[in-house]
Amino acid sequence: MKVERGELVLLFTTRRLKEEGEEGGIWVHRAKGGRVSVGDTVQTKEKMKYVLVTGGVVSGLGKGVAASSIGVVLKACGLRVTSIKIDPYLNTDAGTMSPFEHGEVFVLDDGGEVDLDLGNYERFLDLKLTRDNNITTGKIYQSVIEKERRGDYLGKTVQVVPHITDAIQEWIERVANIPVDGNEGPADVCIIELGGTIGDIESAPFIEALVQFSYRVGTGNFCLVHLSLVPVLNVVGEQKTKPTQHSVRQLRGLGFTPNILACRSTKELEENVKAKLAQFCHVPLSNIVTLYDVPNIWHIPLLLRDQKAHEAILKALNLQGDAKEPNLKEWTERTEIYDSLHESVRIAMVGKYTGLKDAYLSVLKALLHASVACKRKLIVDWVAAGDLEDITAEEDPDAHRTAWGLLKGANGILVPGGFGDRGVQGKILAAKYARENNIPYLGICLGMQIAVIEVARSVLGLHDANSAEFDLATKNPCVIFMPEGSKTHMGGTMRLGSRRTYFQVADCKSAKLYGNVDFIDERHRHRYEVNPEMISQLESAGLSFVGKDETGRRMEIVELVGHPFFIGVQFHPEFKSRPGNPSPPFLGFIAAVCKPGTVRPLAAACEPRILPQNNGHISKLTNGISNGHAPMSKVHQHGKGFKSSNGSLNGVYTNGNGNGHIYGWK
Repeated sequence: MKVERGELVLLFTTRRLKEEGEEGGIWVHRAKGGRVSVGDTVQTKEKMKYVLVTGGVVSGLGKGVAASSIGVVLKACGLRVTSIKIDPYLNTDAGTMSPFEHGEVFVLDDGGEVDLDLGNYERFLDLKLTRDNNITTGKIYQSVIEKERRGDYLGKTVQVVPHITDAIQEWIERVANIPVDGNEGPADVCIIELGGTIGDIESAPFIEALVQFSYRVGTGNFCLVHLSLVPVLNVVGEQKTKPTQHSVRQLRGLGFTPNILACRSTKELEENVKAKLAQFCHVPLSNIVTLYDVPNIWHIPLLLRDQKAHEAILKALNLQGDAKEPNLKEWTERTEIYDSLHESVRIAMVGKYTGLKDAYLSVLKALLHASVACKRKLIVDWVAAGDLEDITAEEDPDAHRTAWGLLKGANGILVPGGFGDRGVQGKILAAKYARENNIPYLGICLGMQIAVIEVARSVLGLHDANSAEFDLATKNPCVIFMPEGSKTHMGGTMRLGSRRTYFQVADCKSAKLYGNVDFIDERHRHRYEVNPEMISQLESAGLSFVGKDETGRRMEIVELVGHPFFIGVQFHPEFKSRPGNPSPPFLGFIAAVCKPGTVRPLAAACEPRILPQNNGHISKLTNGISNGHAPMSKVHQHGKGFKSSNGSLNGVYTNGNGNGHIYGWK
């Protein structure tokens, strides 16, 4: 190991090197030369620091955004951070969960199907996390049972304490030391979010493990931030502290005392309310911060900074001497631009999960990032795909008329990914309308396959053209089942994670959007793909498959020749979009909508910043949602009426089927 004389050599345990070239567990800070020899004494790396974020009173308060925002502020202080999300459910991962049940499944580079909060971490902190950064009860129990089957416990009775709790602690410590920011060596601070609410039965083993862990790592290496609710009763207009008092009392009964109390409320806490919380929750007054409703969640790190939350965290972790004042200049500028947008862009989102916006959370964020970059306020019209179909015209003509009105009033049409045949015909009609009327269209995963099927039916005259996913008996299967997929096992059997796409045509919109690179790396999640045996037919109809995998048989990007903007991608570019560096397909889509000369042009042209790409790896910071409370209105999905919001949701203005989180951010 080469080091400069006097340089600091770091490893995880202090010891003398016993063998020439021994480097196990060692990493070097600013190494430039010299050599560590046998017998040399090397110093230890400082212990990892941990920030645990828990939630009380109710779920959906926004622990993920709070944890991410803490990371943003600490990173602005010059510290390196990493994140871990703990989900107490028994599933081993989020891959088999319905979007209606748990929101979108976020996909990582390594193919991990994880909780959507890891998307918040990646967007806010510009990290590249792994599947192990998402801990579930299923994963922990599975690992313990595998050890028991191998005989690793030497015949002992395997119990929740100590075996499950030890496994949790070992997992946290191992994953916390994996670098995820592109630099060598472990980070300075690991931020852990415990899903659910304090007191949940399924969280008990994790609470016990984390209590033990806090004592094991010691004072000065562990900081607990408890996020709780301070509601305002409309009858009296008073901020009520009792729910938070009970939550903290329950937390203390489990062995934890919070260092910082983060209170969610509709408005900033009054001083007397903070004083009351300090008295009854045994938390210093300076360590109580308010996370009140804001126009968009990019404000949350700024709230934490302005209330000196970073100082309380740094003090709890003994890091005052290692950190600087947080520099959030770029973050602040972006937030102010976001708040100042007035000229709008209207996008029709045609999907089957429009009743729950979290099902398309990353798509919304990618649209938002692109819209802010193009200086436009994003308005999303949620169109339930089934409501566009002829059968709905018969069963519920009002819903059918409303859906088509939203589609025809949009500046651009986006069909996101999905599974199953519900609403497929409506998506095909949406793609057809965009193609025939020169409306900018972006199809993602299933949205690309839909566009291919529509062209086969409408242009080639193959009226029974379909996907094998929806009709195994079709004589013209435009989309087929992938050979390495599984039809019997659901979890983790798709084509998952980062895969490489090579551009086949240099002079195409997609290649230009990505900076004219030869190839890109984007994340995938699908079982079906465009049939390579039908490519020549489809290209004769005007489609151009400009991106393929390394074999040349997997179609990754398709464009419609002669259309202002009609692009479908088999991958999910939304997972790598960042506010400071939007996903190229989304940026091109919004730019096409904003250009003069297209259908329904806005007042001025949008001049997008086509940023240089690193083979499709998109970097930079953050993500954003805004809060919004609006009157409820009746909307329809497949002819069934249910309540929804019309107003600002998740950082965009939406119409139809809106389900928000408490106080607007999560």
